Amino acid sequence: MIQRGKEGRGKLSEVFTPPSLNVRESARKEEIMEKEIVSTDQAPGAIGPYSQAAKGAGVVCVSGQLPLDPVTGVMPQTVEEQVAQSMKNVLAILEASGSDRSKILKCCLFIRDMDKFTAINEVYATFFPDEPPARVVVEVSRLPKDALVEIDAIALC
Repeated sequence: MIQRGKEGRGKLSEVFTPPSLNVRESARKEEIMEKEIVSTDQAPGAIGPYSQAAKGAGVVCVSGQLPLDPVTGVMPQTVEEQVAQSMKNVLAILEASGSDRSKILKCCLFIRDMDKFTAINEVYATFFPDEPPARVVVEVSRLPKDALVEIDAIALC
């Protein structure tokens, strides 16, 4: 905690906090700052050297989710179905982390065809009827498994 000192206007000085409070606060900071890997069978497993999600410092970062059904491994054909499945996968991982859609701060959508932007928006909007998160949409030349969309997210936990 910092407060203005009486001597010399504008000079800042630290205020002493008793050691007993520092220990409790330090333990809490350590708990918050630890990295935890999040994994669930309710979303497709990672197809490379990464985790489905990692959380720490009060946030959870969900890796890009392909539109694969976690049970069958099948990818839907249309871009609309792929957006819906990718979002379901993101939400399943958030739930496993202890978070949910209302805590999403930002999503990044990687899409193969910007001409499908309107169709993608229509489906995406159904997942956020109120207070949608910040978002980035980027057209890319190719995605793993030749998907049409991949979605990642950052959320509070």
